[in-house]
Amino acid sequence: MKICLVSPYDFSVAGGVNDHIMHLAENFRALGHTVKIIAPSSAPVVTDEGADGIVADGDVYSVGHVMPIKANGSVARISLSLNLSGKVKIILRHEQFDVVHIHEPLMPALPLTVLAHSRTLNVGTFHAFAQSNIGYYYMRPVLRYFTAKLDGRIAVSQPAVDFASRYFPGDYQIIPNGVSLERFRADQKLIPELNDGKLNIMFLGRISETRKGLKYLLRAFSLIKPQLPNVRLVIVGKGKESGYRRYLEKHDIRDVVFTGFVSEEDKPRYYRSAHVFCAPSLGGESFGITLIEAMASGLPIVASDIPGYASVLEHGKQGFLVEPKNKEALALSLVHLLSDAELRRKMGEAASLKADEYNWPKVSKRVLEFYERADNRRRARARLKRMRHNRRRRNYGLGWLLGRRRLGRRAARKSLGEAADSSSSGLNFARHTLDKKSRGQPSTESRNK
Repeated sequence: MKICLVSPYDFSVAGGVNDHIMHLAENFRALGHTVKIIAPSSAPVVTDEGADGIVADGDVYSVGHVMPIKANGSVARISLSLNLSGKVKIILRHEQFDVVHIHEPLMPALPLTVLAHSRTLNVGTFHAFAQSNIGYYYMRPVLRYFTAKLDGRIAVSQPAVDFASRYFPGDYQIIPNGVSLERFRADQKLIPELNDGKLNIMFLGRISETRKGLKYLLRAFSLIKPQLPNVRLVIVGKGKESGYRRYLEKHDIRDVVFTGFVSEEDKPRYYRSAHVFCAPSLGGESFGITLIEAMASGLPIVASDIPGYASVLEHGKQGFLVEPKNKEALALSLVHLLSDAELRRKMGEAASLKADEYNWPKVSKRVLEFYERADNRRRARARLKRMRHNRRRRNYGLGWLLGRRRLGRRAARKSLGEAADSSSSGLNFARHTLDKKSRGQPSTESRNK
């Protein structure tokens, strides 16, 4: 099968959707399928031989210039170019894909352009979750034209289904994000500076994004540290640290480590060096991929009780769910786990077992099975038949339609002209009759009498 995967996001920058696409591509190729990727890119996409998902330069079509846009508490690096049609049509015509799989299919502008020109089975995966979307609300009449071109719809979680179906009702199949269990379960060397007998709480995420909730974890840590002096907070992720460091200095909070950016190769080592994973996000998470990675590493978890996380983590089994922004509840749950090694072990084992459901080979096979679903294929055939019919009408039709409009205008003008001529003749006859009367000549009527 020849498959096209489309990303709306800058493919030279790592992110959840791009990682998802690279892992799908890797697993599809391992099963013998041909995969190409279409995405905008702000830099050449290089082959990263050390990464888990390897994407060669020749397998990625870079289309569109990238622009950063604030969205859902984060920054989306997407293409807003309006001149993508030519290149997209050339790619689709040249490759002749069997399936076009578009991730975030209603994002501007590349996904919409691909949908507009695709002549094969179209599948869309909806990743996002938010309380509302003003763009979806006001653009529904336009976007429905594009959703009608989707023959199959996937969502990564129930919250993602709820969000998308609120604006675009339809049949959505839940197929979650995946994780490479081998990477996180392989024997990993611990980080030496973290392997000194202290208990490590790990946070992973972009620390500049408010929605990740790091400031509430720092406030909770200030409550934990006096009770458990042997605890350390390890913050993994890039972003501005200055504001957080000022808070720590002001409140004399120690044993907080900022690692900055960590490579994909080193990330499993940090999970392995931790004792508890904490995800205090405020919202806007459709799926907890970092939670799955932590579970695969055998870590118990304390996370915010938000829809995206609650769809992955069962409270009291793999960890605890707490009220967002509640530093006391966060601190209490962390202290509970950190002070009970046996509880950490049991929840870690349950987490590792739960992670098996999200192994990439399993997830990829589910996606391939979805491509082959009879109802999706049936919708695609019906849609393509309508498109061919409309295209035939357009080939001798647009000009014909314009010609018909011109003929209609001419006929209307002619009809008005004849009516005007008739009216003019009647007026001339009336004037002639009145003139005769005024001169004393008998009119035609009186002569007939």
